Amino acid sequence: MTQPLGKNDGGYFGETIRISDVLERALFAAEAHGWIVDIFPGAGELPLYGFRRMAKRERLSVYISTGIHGDEPGGPVALTEMLETNAWPSDVSLFLCPCLNPTGFPENTREHLAGVDLNRDYRHFSTPEVKAHKEWVDALPPFDLAFCLHEDWEAKGFYLYELNPERKWAASQSMLDAVAAVCQIDHSVLIDGRPAKAGLLRPLASPDARPLWPEAFYIVQNNKTRLSYTLEAPSDFPLPTRSLALRTAVDAALNAHLAKR
Repeated sequence: MTQPLGKNDGGYFGETIRISDVLERALFAAEAHGWIVDIFPGAGELPLYGFRRMAKRERLSVYISTGIHGDEPGGPVALTEMLETNAWPSDVSLFLCPCLNPTGFPENTREHLAGVDLNRDYRHFSTPEVKAHKEWVDALPPFDLAFCLHEDWEAKGFYLYELNPERKWAASQSMLDAVAAVCQIDHSVLIDGRPAKAGLLRPLASPDARPLWPEAFYIVQNNKTRLSYTLEAPSDFPLPTRSLALRTAVDAALNAHLAKR
């Protein structure tokens, strides 16, 4: 199995991407495969995109976003590769955001161009990017589950957060089992200062107690979905490994949820 590179010391120092090239690939693939492409109005310095594709006989409705941190290239690459492969289940309606922070990637920074962590702005909506994204999400029909694709430069392996207020059946273990074949799992008992068990974190604190909300909190608290997975690939591993881990997790979850229908 692939080993960590040992490059990250105090931040992310691995491979970077030219986000304009990755988005060009994503747009080309989306248009070639019949997706509806939306451009969010008023999104700031660079355009933000949303892709939609409705299933003729829907069994599952799914939202996937990525690229909200400019030092996490694995997510945009993974989602672009999934668009290019076009191996989505035919009975799943999909809503995708290929990159929510295009101004952060050229500088390889977590924050956007003006220095704000967009993934902490989903309670107060102070940035044009998050305001524009919120308007697009609010106009969507509710979805059965959501994925936010991320990376963690400090992680020892792959892990994920599950937001599941009603404690419904979830595919978290299916994802971790599948990813273990391509990337090691972080078995730390504390990850980001929170209790974890074999790569799974289930936050218990009420979002109302948090002054700053990530995207996942907003979509759950506002009932766009009641089941959200935040996937965290270990960014000290090679970029192809991280991308494959994220794609493997999404595929495993979709298959598991469809099997439960």
